[in-house]
Amino acid sequence: MPKLMQKERKLEHSPTLNTVLMVEDVLKNIDESIVTVAELKTKLPRMVNHNMLMIILRYLEESSKIAVSMRGITWIHNTNPDLRKAIRVGMEL
Repeated sequence: MPKLMQKERKLEHSPTLNTVLMVEDVLKNIDESIVTVAELKTKLPRMVNHNMLMIILRYLEESSKIAVSMRGITWIHNTNPDLRKAIRVGMEL
C-alpha cells in the first residue's frame, strides 16, 4: 500500500480478545432469551465502551453467533455435534 494511502487511512481502536470473549460468554449464559443492549451493559462484569460493544455485536452477528432484532439480541450459536450432524445429513422427522 502506498505511503500516501496509509496516511489517509484512519486508525480505529479495536476491542481486545478478552473483551470479545467476555461479551460472548455473557450472551451465551444469559437467562433471558432476548436481551437489549442496555440490559447487556448492566450484565457485563466490567464496563465496555458503547462503540466497542457495537463492534463486538456486529462481529458476533456476522459470525452467526447472535441474532439481532428490533426486540433485542439472542444467542443462536449451537455447538451440539448431534445437531450439526442432523443438519449436515438432513435427518427426517
